[in-house]
Amino acid sequence: MPELPVIRALAERIDSAYAGKRVDGVSLIQFSALKTVVPGLDVLPGRTLQTATAYGKYLELGFGDCRLAMHLSQAGRITFESPAKDTRGRGGVLRIGFAPDGPDHAERSALFVHEYGRERRVGLWVLGAGEVGPTRDLGPEPFDTAFADWLREADDRRRLHTILRDQRTVAGIGRGHTDDILHRARLSPTRTLTSLDADERDRLLEVIRADLGERIDYERKRRGGLPAKLSEDWRVHGRHGEPCPDCGSELARISYDDYEITYCPQCQTDGRVFADRRRSRFLR
Repeated sequence: MPELPVIRALAERIDSAYAGKRVDGVSLIQFSALKTVVPGLDVLPGRTLQTATAYGKYLELGFGDCRLAMHLSQAGRITFESPAKDTRGRGGVLRIGFAPDGPDHAERSALFVHEYGRERRVGLWVLGAGEVGPTRDLGPEPFDTAFADWLREADDRRRLHTILRDQRTVAGIGRGHTDDILHRARLSPTRTLTSLDADERDRLLEVIRADLGERIDYERKRRGGLPAKLSEDWRVHGRHGEPCPDCGSELARISYDDYEITYCPQCQTDGRVFADRRRSRFLR
């Protein structure tokens, strides 16, 4: 699933390419993706895209007194079309067409939202003035002072891997960055926040911001929309069985029904190898 760095850089590219353009048509292809009724997508034609922003894993397109919020989920992607197409497109969800904006740009352009594979989980929300929308229950982003204060002071007994993936606690971090952050911080994914001393909490915060900041810079090198294969070069995520990039020992995993955690026993757990939940219901 595209995490904060991918979505933030994507919003910047959309803003650069489409801000100031007038919408001249909207085609909803996958009706189940639209989660709101009033206002409808029919309020967008004739309006100008003023800004594209991101919060956590959500993309928002601002059209004055209304906004279109979007969550791409696991398989959602966006293509910059120039010229705009008029086909439904494979896995099509939504196409926002923009009018030509001068003699040097005489062709219509479009943002085409689509999904690859069989998943159909992209979410769309049309929001009126003052409506918060789907980001209402999200926590602060990792770079916000509010998150730093919480991380330093919270008496939270949940495991670190659970905390960092909880969008109500901190918005924008998913499984990939959680694995990489905890490895880089040399912290076990099963440790609780309450078990960390002040220095460990400060180190975790520093690593979170460094990891995401570096990935944002990396994503800013991308051009156009968002391709099916993101080619994210994870540090340890999804690399169980491979050598640890720091110590060379074999990376291990904890497998659950719908996800897995990758870690280095040598760097993170003092040599302790947890049971793989594909074979055992309990951690040793």
